[in-house]
Parts: sequence; C-alpha cells; structure tokens
Amino acid sequence: MLKVDTEVQEIQGCLPARLPEEVLLSTQPLVMRGLVADWPMVSAAAKSSDHVLDYLGKFDSGRPLTAMLGSPDIEGRIFYNDDLTGFNFDYARIGLQEVFARLRESQSITKPPMVYVGSTNIDNWLPGFRNENDLDLDDYSPMASIWIGNRSRVAAHYDFPTNIACSVAGRRRVTLFPPDQLNNLYVGPIDMNPAGQPISLVDFSHPDYEKFPRFKEALKVAQTVELEPGDAILIPSMWWHHIESLCEVNVLVNYWWRSTPYFLGGPLNVLQHAMLGLKDLPSEQRDVWREIFNHYVFNPSEENMAHIPKEARGVLNKIDETTAAKIRTLLMSKLKH
Repeated sequence: MLKVDTEVQEIQGCLPARLPEEVLLSTQPLVMRGLVADWPMVSAAAKSSDHVLDYLGKFDSGRPLTAMLGSPDIEGRIFYNDDLTGFNFDYARIGLQEVFARLRESQSITKPPMVYVGSTNIDNWLPGFRNENDLDLDDYSPMASIWIGNRSRVAAHYDFPTNIACSVAGRRRVTLFPPDQLNNLYVGPIDMNPAGQPISLVDFSHPDYEKFPRFKEALKVAQTVELEPGDAILIPSMWWHHIESLCEVNVLVNYWWRSTPYFLGGPLNVLQHAMLGLKDLPSEQRDVWREIFNHYVFNPSEENMAHIPKEARGVLNKIDETTAAKIRTLLMSKLKH
C-alpha cells in the first residue's frame, strides 16, 4: 500500500437534502462522513452482502449492462495488457442477476476473478432506486451512476465534471492528486483507455520507482481517505483519483455535474482535435497558435474585443445553445473533408 501522509479534509454537519454551496463549489477534495448513512441501501450493507444484492435486485430493469470481467491473476487491477495494445479484462453484456450470481460465487473463492460494473445510469438500469436513496442536487442537474463489483483497482484518472461519490456498500480507498500532477503520474494513451479517460500507468500496489521516478513527487502532494458505507467524498473537476474497492461486494453511487452547460461540449474532444490540427505543426507555428488560444480562449478580455461591435462578435460573445449548435454543425462539416 502506498504511503500517503495527507488525509483528505473532513467536514461535518452535511445532510443529503441540504448540501452547502461552499461544499459543492469546493476546489479541494472534501470527505463527508455519514452523509448517506440513513439510506436503505446502506442499511442493507450493514446486514450482509446478500442483503445488498437482494436490495439492488428489487430495482433491476432487466436490461443488459456492460461488465468488466477479469481473471484472478490481475488482482482486480483494471488496466492494459503487457504491450498496451488491449486490456487485461473482457467486456461482457450481461444482466444484473448474472453479475450478482458471479459476485455471490466469488465470495467463497480465495483469489476470485474480477467482476466490475462501472458508471451505469441508475435511472435507466435501476428505476426507483433514487426514490429511496438520493442526494438533493436538482439545481445542478447531475448524472447519477452506480458502480458494483468485488475487489478492484481503478487507475488514477481525472473527470471533467465535479463528482460526489457515495460509498454505500463495502469500503473504498481513494488516493487523489491535484490537476497539476499530469507529468508526474505517467499517463497512458489518450485515445485508448479502459473507460474513456486517460489513466496513470503506475501500479499503485507495486510502484516501480525506477521506471516511474517522478511518481515520488506526485506522492508528496497526494491525499488519501478510506470510505466506509455511508461516507461520501467530493472530487473536484480534474483532480486525479485512484480508487481501490476493498471488500467482496462493493457498491458506490456517484453524481456528476459540470459548471457550464452541457451544450458546450467536452474539453477532451477539443484536445483530440488539437492533436489532429496543431500537434505536428512546426514549433514556430505552434508558438503562434499558443498566443492565439491565449488571446481568444484562456485569457479573453473585453479590452481585446472592444474594437468589434457586440452584435458582430459572433462566437466571441458568450456562447448560447443556438450558437453552440451552429459551431457543432460547422465542425462536423469541416471534419468530413
């Protein structure tokens, strides 16, 4: 286990129906002990793993979902194969009841195969669950997802949306790093990864400091916490986080939301487009484009635009849904050629 000296800050007095705005807007990770301790799901977890699966089964829509299945040899690490040309697990489209059967069977095995269901929309696959187990975040229009599995290790990655993750069965160890640790985490491919986000190639259970020496620098600013059933953690946008599920059956409910409207699209798409259009330009041209991006995107100012009448600024004005749709249509057209 990694030695991390700094614990994530804990705050008291938060309630599922009334989360303070200063918490929801925090740019630092925060732990809320017992935030969802009164959920029926957490009460089921206090009884047994079978009670957890029986409770979830009441809401099963019967729709197949995507599970990740791995051999015992991977020890729950969701990762690549040896040469990073594929993954060390298989995707399977199976029903929730088969997931539960595999989890029940794995409890009697000393070194079980991995069973992992990640980021599954609760309203679509477990309709009614949120009527009994929910946070009041309606003002933020969050996406609510559930994660189910046995022991697993999810490599350090970031998410663009802000995230409140609620541990509702089993225990989870979360290790976090500030957004500026990109260079010290040895991140893998952008365009092929297990779940859509680039991940750190460092094995946190067996870190190879000869291969990844700068990882020691990342550990100096790392934070960690172990979540019990009923606990929750706020993970701000773009914070790197490694999550280890520690029990035979683990369930997590999380809420994602972004600080800007969904119609504005995702920055990772912009990065991939920049890889296509900018990365291989001569360095002198990249320097010019860096200044252009700073001028229009990263450091825009009214002073820089004052010479253009507002009604003529087009995309230089604040982008609304109509303008966003026009930009998207234009980009799609240009990308075809």
